[in-house]
Order: sequence, then structure tokens, then C-alpha cells
Amino acid sequence: MIARLFLGLQVLLFIPYGLYCLADPGMLAGAAGVSATSITGIIELQTMYGGLQVAVGMLCLMGLLRKPLEQVALYALLFIFAGLAVVRVSLGLMHGDFSGYTVFAMSFETFCLLFLGWYLLLRPTGTTPSPSS
Repeated sequence: MIARLFLGLQVLLFIPYGLYCLADPGMLAGAAGVSATSITGIIELQTMYGGLQVAVGMLCLMGLLRKPLEQVALYALLFIFAGLAVVRVSLGLMHGDFSGYTVFAMSFETFCLLFLGWYLLLRPTGTTPSPSS
């Protein structure tokens, strides 16, 4: 139940944000200080902030709708959030940048990473030993 709620929240966050970035990549200039100086740059912003975000949201939706894909989606998110949180926190500390966008993203990604680490790796599973044990 907790995993389904977590995946549902991710769907509600990733897909709309990705679609917004896809439709209006220029909003990233004000929100995150990221802007493109060429059509290639605009395509890159739309791809990485739009297409990739929507794809992650769709992965979460598939995990939500199809029970066999739930664990796959959660483990994929574990790696995604690990990469984002570790790099964002490290670079924020290195550059001393703690803008509102950076702090929000850092907090969200770190929370998700810690939750997934607990849920997938640390929590007691409550399973019974197999007969061969």
C-alpha cells in the first residue's frame, strides 16, 4: 500500500512537470536559472526536462497499474533519486548554491532516496523462512 501511494505521488509530480517543461522550456530560466541559447539547447531542455520526466512518470504509472512492475519501478527510482540527490547535494555544497529551486529539489530527492532505501533495503520484510533454510 505504501509503495502504491509513493508511485502514485511520483506519477502526479513527474508527468505534469514533464509536460509543462516540454510545452514551455523557457519557464526553466526563471524557475531554475536554466536557459537555452539555440534550438539545439531548447530541444535538449525539452528532452531532458520534458521527455525524461514524463518517461519516469510513465514508469511509475506502469508500476502502479501492474503489480509485477511495482518493484522494478521502485528500484529504478532508487537509482534515479540516488544519482540526483548525491550529485545535487554534492554540487550545492561545492558551489555554495542553495537557491529555492536547489533546496526544494535537494530535499525532495533526498527524502525519496531515503524512503526508497528504507522501503526496499532496510525494512523488515516479515517473510517466513523457506523450508530449505
